[in-house]
Amino acid sequence: MSGPDLDELNAAAPAAASAILAPLFEGAPRFLGRLVAARPFDDWASLFDVARRIAHDMPEAEQVELIDAHPRLGAPPGSVSPLSFREQGYDRAGAAAAAAGDIDVGAELERRNADYEARFGFRYCVLVAGRSRAALLPGMAAALANDRSAELHRALDAVVDIAEARLEPIGRAG
Repeated sequence: MSGPDLDELNAAAPAAASAILAPLFEGAPRFLGRLVAARPFDDWASLFDVARRIAHDMPEAEQVELIDAHPRLGAPPGSVSPLSFREQGYDRAGAAAAAAGDIDVGAELERRNADYEARFGFRYCVLVAGRSRAALLPGMAAALANDRSAELHRALDAVVDIAEARLEPIGRAG
């Protein structure tokens, strides 16, 4: 699969540009509208710098929309985007068998997701980067000890980090 072409992105109509960027950011239409309006971008690094600034400068309701566009950690495989499917390891050989034997980790992820969302009002978002579900649990536990402002900031950075990581496998053109 060829990656998005930056020249094409810069020249595209707003709806088409949003569609090009949507897989990197799991949708989030108001964020994408702001990012598309900030074009043109000289390179991908500047796009992600602008994306991070926009994410932090948006009204809180839009920040939460951006974070919540990402699936919960451990969400059922059929409910996540193709990129999230790979990131959460569902595409790897034996992932189904590992998930079946991972019932306690799955239950713990579910409990911590619920605790996190009740405490902060948005989903826990982190760059998975191929880590196992069990390896994510300590970070979730530590996050629950943070204050809401720190977690909102961390989660917004995670959204942009995820988008940057997603661009690598599909290639950087332009």
